[in-house]
Amino acid sequence: MTPSSQCLRDHFLISMPHLNDQNFSQTVTYICDHSEYGAMGIVVNRPVGITLSELCDHLNLHCPSIANQQQEIFSGGPVRNDRGYVLHKATDPVEWASSHCIADNIYLSTSMDAIEAAAEGRFNHDYLIALGCAGWGPGQLEQELSDNAWLSCPANSDILFSIPVGERLQAAASTLGINLDLLTAHSGHA
Repeated sequence: MTPSSQCLRDHFLISMPHLNDQNFSQTVTYICDHSEYGAMGIVVNRPVGITLSELCDHLNLHCPSIANQQQEIFSGGPVRNDRGYVLHKATDPVEWASSHCIADNIYLSTSMDAIEAAAEGRFNHDYLIALGCAGWGPGQLEQELSDNAWLSCPANSDILFSIPVGERLQAAASTLGINLDLLTAHSGHA
């Protein structure tokens, strides 16, 4: 990241229609960290087809929270897809072993006790659990932005946690005044 480039922490990356990558086509990614060392984010609109209850069964955890048992689990990206990431809001100090503040009251927790807290209903509904994350090496994300693979905009917690999954991509684009359906799926240079 050059001194003049923008830090994209707490921003959405919106895939452009011509992005032809099985991991990122039609995705919106929440950027958790961005520095001269690279970037890390969580794809927030790609469910993997399992619920929190099924994930807990796989991890040999009890899932007593009936309200959270059907919570969808997301594919956060192709990096470390054997690891769970809990993206959540918190107004009080976070109690989990490995939590990092991303912005105001949005945290990323990577410890098993955060997944247990979701299973036990100790989170309100402002959370999502993802398997894996997205990662970019130094300068890689900046190059992809320069190549017009992504749009970026400040993140919005309503889009992150409240908007239905199938509407998150267009909702994020709408914050920029863009209708993705009107963009061409072909890239070009003038």
